[in-house]
Amino acid sequence: MRTWRANRDLLELLCEIEEFKGWSPHELMDFLYTFHDPRPQDRVVWKIAPGERASLWADCLENRHIRIAWDEVGSLGQYESDQELKAALDQHWPRSTGGNLRLARQMLAFRDLERGDLVVANRGKSEVLAVGTVVGGYAYDPDAQTHCHTVGVDWDTSYGQSFDAPRHAWQQTLAKVPATLMHEIRRGRGRPDADEFPGLAGDAGVPGVGGGVEKAAAAAELPDEELPHDVRKVRDLLEHKGQVVLQGPPGTGKTRLALNVALALAGRTDLIEAAPGERAAVLAELSAVPGKAEGPGKARAARLTMVTFHPSYGYEDFVEGFRPDTAADGAGLHLEMKDGVFLRVCAAAEKAPDDTFLIVVDEINRGDLPRILGELITLLELDKRGSVSITLPTSGRQQTVPPNVRIIGTMNSADRSVGHIDSAIRRRFAFLDVQPDLDALDGEIEGLGLASLLEGLNERLDAQFGPDHLLGQAYLLSDDRPLATAEQLSHAFHHEIVPLVTDYCLGRPEMLRTVLGELVDDRTGRVVQTNPRDLPGMLAKVFVTAGTGETADEDTAPDEAEWNEG
Repeated sequence: MRTWRANRDLLELLCEIEEFKGWSPHELMDFLYTFHDPRPQDRVVWKIAPGERASLWADCLENRHIRIAWDEVGSLGQYESDQELKAALDQHWPRSTGGNLRLARQMLAFRDLERGDLVVANRGKSEVLAVGTVVGGYAYDPDAQTHCHTVGVDWDTSYGQSFDAPRHAWQQTLAKVPATLMHEIRRGRGRPDADEFPGLAGDAGVPGVGGGVEKAAAAAELPDEELPHDVRKVRDLLEHKGQVVLQGPPGTGKTRLALNVALALAGRTDLIEAAPGERAAVLAELSAVPGKAEGPGKARAARLTMVTFHPSYGYEDFVEGFRPDTAADGAGLHLEMKDGVFLRVCAAAEKAPDDTFLIVVDEINRGDLPRILGELITLLELDKRGSVSITLPTSGRQQTVPPNVRIIGTMNSADRSVGHIDSAIRRRFAFLDVQPDLDALDGEIEGLGLASLLEGLNERLDAQFGPDHLLGQAYLLSDDRPLATAEQLSHAFHHEIVPLVTDYCLGRPEMLRTVLGELVDDRTGRVVQTNPRDLPGMLAKVFVTAGTGETADEDTAPDEAEWNEG
């Protein structure tokens, strides 16, 4: 059931209660949101442009609302699903290069904005006009000359500011505002008032990297509600289960998400969206092993430890085992009992109970997990942490797992060995799907929207191979930013995307042709090598154009002023 319809039904039920008779709808909403706010703390903030180049801003500010176009589809209240709205958009713009399905989802999100949600009004790609709080529901005004879809908003212009660098996603009328960007907008507010928007309470400066993780963390940690949703989700799963596996198609940022959680656990959430160099410096500090080894066979451990599992990785690497003693005197081979990665982390965690120690296991499914973990799988359960011990069979000593040790594993869902994880292991891990993030691709190359390209390619991969064989946004990113040139796109497509898709197709040219279309030469069965400057247009023709196999033209494409109102 859509939100607006559920709200209508709830209003009817409340009006039947004697105590609420005579109350206005706004009084009922105030009561419900005051005493039982149903909204999640991680609700999305939307950037919405008030017309092309903010041409409607004066009207929106005066009349306390926000307006969007695409009036031809009529009231959004009549659509039950994004597919229904997409079909209506297709009737008017059948070959839209903007991506009608994504637009339909954004328009329905606009319709479903709720009282108390936040909206950012912008002009262009780098200017914030105001931040507003939604105070009225969706309405369709057929008498308006243009931009008939409206939502009531109470605006605060003290948030007006400009960014040093343009936000490419803001070229579209509607775009999500990441939590870290919202934090930046709030910091740049001309008249700070933390109580104005309680969902954004708290403030923090951004100290330099130097001075140590602990010292910087106290000043740099974002308020909990401003953490990116995926980071908060993984952190909460770790608190509940102790171990989490991030699973998803290649390139969806599973390892990056794990490292973002490491930053959050260390209190350095300000660096989650920082420049790669700053981020890497703090991650290196977290990974640095303090002090020196204490005693023979012992080693210290860092708060962040990264390992990669593979078929040759074993119990002696992760837990304990005999290893050659290269420092021993005399002839012959001398063996010494040495702790593995996990026991070193456990020893360090026992000495620093107030810190969280995180082990990130890349490609966790490529290892033989029952053999690697051995009897320690019993101690991974949180209710046994610190209270139950086992006898290690090799050394014979008693071992517990401290409650401040956490494990995050990453797993490629396209790997056919995914389903072979032992059921006893699965019961002790939480699993979280990490899907492609189109919002990260807020750029375009020669008119080709990168988000639309990935969406179109993944639609074909999904139809042919299923959801486990999609491609993530990382293939179209460089240094955490969308690719910016045709040369970068050509390199990524021909040397990263095509080889992976070819592997999915098992070397079958007819299957490759189904996925890549006319990019595949019928005679050779191989992908055609093109001039980098021609590639964006070819990719748009194959993947972005809505199901026609033809490029959009001036007669059929949506009005540029409607799609690019930023």
